Amino acid sequence: MLVETCEEERIMSYPEFLEYPEPRYHGDKGEVNAAFRPARTPPDISSPGGSSTHYLATNESTGGEFGLYKLELGARAAGAKTHFHKAMSESFYILSGELELFNGERWVTGREGDFLYVPVGGLHAFKNVTDEPMSMLLLFSPGAPREEYFERVAEMSQRGGEELKRFRIRHDSYFVEDFEAEGE
Repeated sequence: MLVETCEEERIMSYPEFLEYPEPRYHGDKGEVNAAFRPARTPPDISSPGGSSTHYLATNESTGGEFGLYKLELGARAAGAKTHFHKAMSESFYILSGELELFNGERWVTGREGDFLYVPVGGLHAFKNVTDEPMSMLLLFSPGAPREEYFERVAEMSQRGGEELKRFRIRHDSYFVEDFEAEGE
């Protein structure tokens, strides 16, 4: 009887009709189209504070399915203040070091192997408050052309004001600080 119950529970956990996305490839034999990026590929962006960004998979290279970036933050790197995205989710996977992550309610410390998923519209922020560098993977889904954002955010932050706000909105980044005065 115990075996039957376990077998019954196992079968019930897999519905008969699974909902996969509609096929987008309609060939019969597959294609040779994989992209390989060696680990020693230099970062696409480096900053004087010891931070760097590696474009592992971009909107363009994935056909808009997702964007995957490796972000290395130097010691005491500011990261990003509280914001949300209207068109994409964002996920954080800590590769090494520690990172303070705001999950919309409170700050949590992410360490190697920790993961934070932020659905569309979810408030989030991050910063490195330690004296050591850290690295993480950032996953955006669906993919978006985020490269300009990473390449120009430091420059635009120095400009500030309405120009910075327009730049952020252009890149689906709605920072709470940009809208606080409007709501008061």
